[in-house]
Amino acid sequence: MPKDPQPDLRAAALEEHLHLLEGQLRQAQKMETLGQLAGGIAHDFNNLLTIITGCAQMLLEELPPDSPLRVEADEILGASQRAAALTSQLLRFSRKQPAEPAVFEVDALVANLESMLRRVIGEHIELEIVCDAPGLRIEADVARIEQALMNLAVNARDAMPDGGVLHIETGLAVRDDASGSPRRFVMLTVKDTGCGMSEAVRERLFEPFFTTKESGRGTGLGLWTVYNIVQEYGGDIWVTSETGSGTMFRIYLPETSRQPDAGVKAARPAARNGQAELVLLVEDEDRVRKLVGGMLTRLGYRVISASGGREAIRLARELEGQLNLLLTDVVMPQMSGHELAKRLTSMLPELRVIYMSGYVQDSRIHREVVATGAPFLQKPFTQDAMARMLRTVLDRDAARPHGA
Repeated sequence: MPKDPQPDLRAAALEEHLHLLEGQLRQAQKMETLGQLAGGIAHDFNNLLTIITGCAQMLLEELPPDSPLRVEADEILGASQRAAALTSQLLRFSRKQPAEPAVFEVDALVANLESMLRRVIGEHIELEIVCDAPGLRIEADVARIEQALMNLAVNARDAMPDGGVLHIETGLAVRDDASGSPRRFVMLTVKDTGCGMSEAVRERLFEPFFTTKESGRGTGLGLWTVYNIVQEYGGDIWVTSETGSGTMFRIYLPETSRQPDAGVKAARPAARNGQAELVLLVEDEDRVRKLVGGMLTRLGYRVISASGGREAIRLARELEGQLNLLLTDVVMPQMSGHELAKRLTSMLPELRVIYMSGYVQDSRIHREVVATGAPFLQKPFTQDAMARMLRTVLDRDAARPHGA
């Protein structure tokens, strides 16, 4: 009798499936390793950027308006801000940066970005913006949606080195959701008249670290970041492109009927000088501690510094009743900033707390910090940003213990 071929076919199919699963496991392990590496790099790099940004800003404050050195100082500050944006992408790649979701109107967000978009793409590219989604709202982190649009704009700019047209449009789309039921989505269209891309490039477009740009220009994280931002908020992204015929991205984000959050459009409070309040600064990185301490002194605060939790507790006991605010790094050896804040606020219930960090590596610590409701300064930060936050916290009518 002839041999039945079905068992052999099933065995071959099973073996192929096992190979596929092994490949997916290796890819997942690689992405986890890359995520940990990115988070670690971002942590150290943000400490360095805090120093660069702070020193450049203080230098600009000291230089007279007509000094030729202002050009170089401006370049240093601008470069540090661009580096901070790249580090932010690394943090999101490693999923170490906390999100701050809010409800907002998409048309307002796009309109507010227009001037920045024009600076990014340059004068050789014409920008067309059509806001056709009046009143339509989504719930997401405003900064992340702005980042997605900026990444797409930068990608379009690089595809049009000799000039062209960048068209950005908002609108409403009704599409089936995951369950097959029709649902309203806010649609964001970003279209350029650039060089386009081949099918082979389109297939790898959203892979991390994949780039077609020459060495030194592309990180390979821009479109990967866009894809993950859209996925994070339950959306979808489609791309249409052919070589020589431009590219069109369409982002679909679920509409929400919730009302916009208060304060999303509000201007930040203006920076004000300190009033000789006593701040306990806790930071394990010597150079960052020295810089931030200098900023606080320049703003009119009295400062005592500690390199870790144990030293901070000793100083707090010596100055019991005099401390107004604890400004502490989150991730430190031996004792986290959150644990330190809990101990100090149990001793000093009126003590205000502000956390700062380049990233929060331990998700448990992150959850604990978020649960306190205490303000958080993301490194790198400017002196102005720190001044605004300190005054907001210290000017509250009633103290609220943050470490409890």
